[in-house]
Amino acid sequence: MARPRKRRMVCSLPERSKFGPLDLPANAENIVVMSVDEYETIRLIDMEGFTQEECAQQMNVARSTVQGIYNVARKKLAEALVDGKILTIEGGEYRLCEGLGNECGRGCRRRRRGR
Repeated sequence: MARPRKRRMVCSLPERSKFGPLDLPANAENIVVMSVDEYETIRLIDMEGFTQEECAQQMNVARSTVQGIYNVARKKLAEALVDGKILTIEGGEYRLCEGLGNECGRGCRRRRRGR
């Protein structure tokens, strides 16, 4: 039997969840779906400047897990940009932090915004 997936810690949901060309009809072949935990790795590593090790600690998963999530997320971003597709952020195995205490590190958006 497969081991249950560990939920990744995410500080907040994205403020916008859909990006892409304005003139493109939204059908299944024109949409790339990125999970919330994939979005969080992009945010932490590329926007906040975290290393993969720091990102893993923030998300409460192994560094190798972050590396895999990040690689998939980058491929999805590239596909949306290069092929001109709509990028939608939704779903995934995650749990939102409370913005308080030890579970939430320096990259927490909730703590910075005052929730």
